[in-house]
Amino acid sequence: MKIGVLCSRIRVEEKLLFEALSKRGLVFDRIDDRELIFDLERAPVAYDVVLERCLHHSRALYALRLLNDWGVRTVNRYEVALTCGDKINTSAALARAGVPTPRTLVAFTPESALEAIESLGYPVVLKPAIGSWGRLLAKVSDREAAEALLEHKETLGSYQHAIFYVQEYVNKPARDIRSFVVGDETICAIYRESQHWITNTARGGRARNCPVTPEIANLSAAAARAVGGGVLAIDLLEGSGGMLVSEVNYTMEFRNSIETTGVDIPGKIVDHVVKVGRAAELEAAVPA
Repeated sequence: MKIGVLCSRIRVEEKLLFEALSKRGLVFDRIDDRELIFDLERAPVAYDVVLERCLHHSRALYALRLLNDWGVRTVNRYEVALTCGDKINTSAALARAGVPTPRTLVAFTPESALEAIESLGYPVVLKPAIGSWGRLLAKVSDREAAEALLEHKETLGSYQHAIFYVQEYVNKPARDIRSFVVGDETICAIYRESQHWITNTARGGRARNCPVTPEIANLSAAAARAVGGGVLAIDLLEGSGGMLVSEVNYTMEFRNSIETTGVDIPGKIVDHVVKVGRAAELEAAVPA
């Protein structure tokens, strides 16, 4: 089996994945996206499967598109990255599948965004459509703050700030839940605890093991199916009316969750990559 790992700067997660591949006696190529050149008229070296671990969403998206167009199986697929890399696409996919999420409104002007905010009622959360690690999120508690924030976004003028993603604020405990789905299985979950309303571990949230209850397992699997499946991290909020899916991440970090949960996350990911690669090998062996 020929395996590629598409990556940028090598973080702890990539080192752990390399180790998991080596422990299984698997030969793989490290594909550095900073050096990669695609010739659109010539397919690259044939791989049975490529594991995508890029830091940059745009690089991941275009690389996956080209690889999938050439018939190379990837973890995750282009369509999954396209959906999960954009919060509006993610929310639309979850709503279409009937997965419970916080109420979300999308507007295209500051005036309509203010109307959307006030129709939801304060406080609300404004998020960029594309972004990670809890950056550029804003909790808006009154009209004065809303007007100031919308003016700032309009003045910044970039595409990212011209689309307004407005979500209800969920009054949750001082934590959220991140679950990990690999293939069809919710393999583990953590609580991310913080006194700040943003609980990302990248922003100082503390990780603690969260038992995978049937509710967490089923809701996480439903969210994964809604966006196309693969290797995904699901962010869950414990609302007063039940659990809600906040976001779905397609190139997740997991270094803080291995010891916390006792689950070999990189090993599970590699096993899934091998499963996808085996399916590609079997398909190639079948006469046309």
